[in-house]
Amino acid sequence: AAAFAEDGPVAVMVVGVNGSGKTTSIGKLAQAAKSDGRVPLIAAADTFRAGAISQLETWAQRTDTMFVSSAAGADPGSVVYDALNAAKSRGADFVVIDTAGRLHTAHNLMEELKKMRRILDRHSSDFKPRVLLVIDGNTGQNGVTQAKVFTEAVGCDGVILTKLDSTAKGGVILAIRGEMGLPVRYIGTGEGIDDIAPFDPRGFAETILPDA
Repeated sequence: AAAFAEDGPVAVMVVGVNGSGKTTSIGKLAQAAKSDGRVPLIAAADTFRAGAISQLETWAQRTDTMFVSSAAGADPGSVVYDALNAAKSRGADFVVIDTAGRLHTAHNLMEELKKMRRILDRHSSDFKPRVLLVIDGNTGQNGVTQAKVFTEAVGCDGVILTKLDSTAKGGVILAIRGEMGLPVRYIGTGEGIDDIAPFDPRGFAETILPDA
């Protein structure tokens, strides 16, 4: 989608804790990629929850997007590997990969994410690897903690800030940007399939600091 328009073929691993809006954001990213003239493919690498796989498949159907999955309990790394090979053979140039979202304090989860990142890096000649962290716009200081932990594990390239569809929120982004230099790439502004947009820093600043 637009925030990665300069990158050519790209594989985006989407990380974040459960409840942050990760699965919805993936569906929206696929739709935005199609609107930008890309050919997306969604990979369901959160194999720990059967519900996550079926939910993502529904998004793939809604957006008419290619979909790669495996049985619940399968190795997430193998799903990533299969998805990248499928994307290459089918001509997809925007691979969006869902990942498990259990608490960011879970050591085994972070090790699994690192393994998936290594698989992305091994395919970097075909798809530029990117990692986006999804954070709920209502999250306070815990959002900074999440950003630190996920970035240390897999090197996040930016943030998708979700649930910004009501009153002004999202001050956590100022903290994440200030402490880590991690840019906001997208904001989710509602539940609709098109309710995602590249981040506009000036517009955001005017929202949370209207008199500035």
